[in-house]
Amino acid sequence: MTEMKKLILLILLAIPAAIDASAFQKDTLDIDELPGEYLDTVKVYRKRLINDYSMIGVNYGVAFCNMSFNPSRHNRAYQMCPNHISVMYTHYEKLFDRYANFAFHIGLEYSHEGAGFKIDPDTGKYYNNIDGATKMQIETMSIPVMAGFHVDAAPAKFQGAVGVYGGYRKSIERSGEGLDPAYEHAFRDYEYRFDYGLEGSAGFAFMIDPIEIHLNAMIRWGWQSLYEPDYYSQYYYRYAYPLDIIVTAGIHFQLGKRSGKTSADLRKQAKEIVYGTTEDTAR
Repeated sequence: MTEMKKLILLILLAIPAAIDASAFQKDTLDIDELPGEYLDTVKVYRKRLINDYSMIGVNYGVAFCNMSFNPSRHNRAYQMCPNHISVMYTHYEKLFDRYANFAFHIGLEYSHEGAGFKIDPDTGKYYNNIDGATKMQIETMSIPVMAGFHVDAAPAKFQGAVGVYGGYRKSIERSGEGLDPAYEHAFRDYEYRFDYGLEGSAGFAFMIDPIEIHLNAMIRWGWQSLYEPDYYSQYYYRYAYPLDIIVTAGIHFQLGKRSGKTSADLRKQAKEIVYGTTEDTAR
C-alpha cells in the first residue's frame, strides 16, 4: 500500500509540470496576450544571411625574400623583391551547410625567391656567399590552393588562409665577386627548377559591394631545396629552403550577391506564393 501511495503522489506532482510545459508548445505566439510593458522592452535583432558566393581579384605587392640554410649560414639579409602579382579565385562556402565562415582559394602567382648576405663593417666584404654569389633573386610562377576563413563585421572583413603551392623557377639573377660569370643568369645542373611548399596569409578587407579591397600579409615556406643536397659532398648534405614574407593589396569583384536573398531565392519565393509549396517546388 505504501508503494501505491508513492506512485499516486508522483502522478499528482507531475500533472502541474505537464500542464505548465504544454503552455509553451504552441505553434504561434499571440502578441495580444503579452503585456504592453513587456513589448516595449523587447529588442529585435536582425541577422543578415551570408550567402555562398564567389569572387575573383588581382593582388599586387612586395616580397621580402630569404632562405633557411642547413648547415646554417649566418648574417643573411632579406632581399626586397617588388612586383608580386597574383590572380585569385575565391569561393565562400558554408561548413556543414550552416557556418558561413569558410572559403577556398586558388590562383596564379608571379613572385620571387632569393637570398643575400650582410657586409662586415670591419673588412668591407660580405660575411658569406652561395657558390660565390652574395645576392640572388629567382623569378617564380606558382599555383596556390588554400582553405580559409573569414569573419564579417560590415563594412570590414577579417580573413585568413593556409594551404600549399606548386611552382616553377623561371629565371635567376645573382652577383658576387667569386661568382662564375656563366651563372649570373643561368641555373646550374644541380639546382632544382620545380618548387613547392606551404603558404599562408592573414589580413582584412573593406567591402563596398560588389567590390572588396583586400590587404594581406603572407608567409611562403618552400619545401623544395634550391639545390641537390649532395651536390657538394656525398657525406655532408646541404639544403636551402626559401622563406618569404609578402605584403599585398588587391581589388576583388563579387560574382554573386554577398548577403540577403538572391534573385533565385526571390523567384522561388514568388513561385511558392503563387503555386504553393509542393514536392516539385520544394526541390
